[in-house]
Amino acid sequence: MPAVSLLRARTGLRGVTNIELFFDLVYAFAITQLSLYLRDHATVDGVIRAAVLFGMVWTIWASTAYLVNWLDPNQLPVRRLLLAIMVVSLISSAAIPGAFEAAGLAIGASYAAVQIGRNLFAVYATRHEALERNFQRFFVWSLLGGSLAIIGALAQGHLREILWALVVALDLFSAAVGFYVPGLGRTATREWNIDGAHAAERIQAFVMIALGESIVIIGASLSGFKDLSLGETIAYLLAFITTVALWWVYFDRSAAFAARALASSLDPGRLARSAYYWAQVPMVAGIIAVAAGDRLLLARPTQPAGVATACILLGGTAIFLAGHALFKLAVWHRVSRSHLAAIILLLVLIPIAVFLPGLAVAALAIVGLSIVLAALRGQPLLPGHQSDPDPVSDTLR
Repeated sequence: MPAVSLLRARTGLRGVTNIELFFDLVYAFAITQLSLYLRDHATVDGVIRAAVLFGMVWTIWASTAYLVNWLDPNQLPVRRLLLAIMVVSLISSAAIPGAFEAAGLAIGASYAAVQIGRNLFAVYATRHEALERNFQRFFVWSLLGGSLAIIGALAQGHLREILWALVVALDLFSAAVGFYVPGLGRTATREWNIDGAHAAERIQAFVMIALGESIVIIGASLSGFKDLSLGETIAYLLAFITTVALWWVYFDRSAAFAARALASSLDPGRLARSAYYWAQVPMVAGIIAVAAGDRLLLARPTQPAGVATACILLGGTAIFLAGHALFKLAVWHRVSRSHLAAIILLLVLIPIAVFLPGLAVAALAIVGLSIVLAALRGQPLLPGHQSDPDPVSDTLR
């Protein structure tokens, strides 16, 4: 057992530290890399591969964020762990463009090193603590996922993406079976002892990082224009409005109310798993896709959008709204009709949008988001009923 406990004090106050925010900077670079990858591989296979890579980035970041929910980042050993993960993650982020080519081993080995090494450290840090058995289970699962990540890196062709997709699925949904390990049993979410306020703030920070990518894209595109034409000016405004609308849907009210629900939940581990681990995946993936769509839009705003721009921009917006709908379902146990209507509209419009100018496609994405925003204005937000069954968890189980 460590001479000094490495567990984080449960004070009831939000405690995101500077080292955690510093840690996030590496993942801002990762999101930029993912957006660029999607822009440069705007095909069905490219979208699948980008989704797999995003899943690997997300599971590493989110698992580490939750670890620091339990361990104190002000303790030097925990700080060293975070810095070590930053170094490895920076290498793997730089390797994203060649993930399915020569750089595959860098991705797979980095993933295995972080997941296995982090959980091994957690087993040591929680020796003789109540959380010890949980981290032993996590460690066993990370051995399986890490091994598959390396095997996938050594595989060729589509087998690599299949194995890596399996790795992501294992890491995402092992929580649904309580991280069951023969001889160690399974864990209940009530045993996780999540600090709800801290968990909500950390996940919201990642959503903000993803939104920041869109702002960076817009700014970088503007700096590249020598003389702004009317079409380029309108494209800039539409891209900015889209980013604002994405922010508004999530942060205007639902983020704050959901954070309170998580902080006061009788079973914060269960709610965090559904609302702040699973449901955030499509939400952040949608934001990254919209950022890639903005890159394509700003490159040729007045020309016909084509399949890539229409699918990525409108499809990305629909994926974001689907994630937000799941988020609301997990917290408030309600299916949002406005979200469903907007998603259907956006998907139906894709075949038509292919032939429209890029500016028109961007406007359609804003229309879809506006449907949800208009509905949200008239909806009171109620505290989550955490004693009820978790609909998202029950659906995925």
